[in-house]
Amino acid sequence: MSGIHIDFDSMEQMAGVFGSFDENINLLSGRLSVSVRAEQNGVTISGEKAAVQAAADVMGVLKVMYNKNENINSDTVNYALTMVKDGHQAEVNQMMSDVIAITAKGKQVKCRSYGQKQYIQAMKDNTVVFCIGPAGTGKTYLAMAMAVVALKNKRVSRIVLTRPAVEAGENLGFLPGDLQNKVDPYLRPLYDALYDFMGADAYARLSEKNVIEVAPLAYMRGRTLSDAYLILDEAQNCTNEQMKMFLTRFGEGAKVVVTGDITQIDLPKERASGLKRAVDILKGVEDIGIVHLSHKDVVRHKLVQDIVKAYDRAEKKR
Repeated sequence: MSGIHIDFDSMEQMAGVFGSFDENINLLSGRLSVSVRAEQNGVTISGEKAAVQAAADVMGVLKVMYNKNENINSDTVNYALTMVKDGHQAEVNQMMSDVIAITAKGKQVKCRSYGQKQYIQAMKDNTVVFCIGPAGTGKTYLAMAMAVVALKNKRVSRIVLTRPAVEAGENLGFLPGDLQNKVDPYLRPLYDALYDFMGADAYARLSEKNVIEVAPLAYMRGRTLSDAYLILDEAQNCTNEQMKMFLTRFGEGAKVVVTGDITQIDLPKERASGLKRAVDILKGVEDIGIVHLSHKDVVRHKLVQDIVKAYDRAEKKR
């Protein structure tokens, strides 16, 4: 058995880390099988030596996050546990200080995992970036954040967002309206992210001026897009031909981000995913970054992490 004493800067900091009815500390102690005893100016953690040290490291991460005005809850505790388990607790202070963007409602957007930090750095360092990972890892949202910041800072003059309109078990032909009406549901997540960062009114103004364009991938053919931030979402549903077409659309001053989840391919079985092939072909090419996110980078409900891990295990057994 081992024990470590952790000091807190104030009772407010301690209360913020503990959470309502000590729910955060109860979660931490349960996950690591340690005992946490509150004292006047801190806590004493006791249990097996390795578990006690891990709990102390997690507590340190949570204190940093509280000082950066992060709301400490069960998701935050699970995030801190992942950072400590992977040995990245030293990067937490910088990650919590680096604000990527600010939403229309004033919320600060920051990296929520080490994988996300690598993704952001790749977008800063490369002209073309591929980001592959499961649902909930922030692939599209962070790309959108970087695009909006680039537009506001006048590093690009427009944003172009696109997705392949693949029929995931449904038939587009039976939907009412013209082609744009039919594909709009596929583009809805892109609209939602734009509204989050810009607000509906600002988006409407910029869309009218063609500064922001949200369109199905088929509309990209035959164009050259310079001085633009291009984002191709759900790229696992591109064919090889579509991917090559998209990757040859950009001109001078452009940035390109391609995101996708190769575990959720909706193409017919006889059609290969253009995303998988592009990553294989372009690996090692200068000025192209390739980032792989995993269940550790899922920033939605912890249950989403568990679902992703369960599917990964099932795929490996197959």
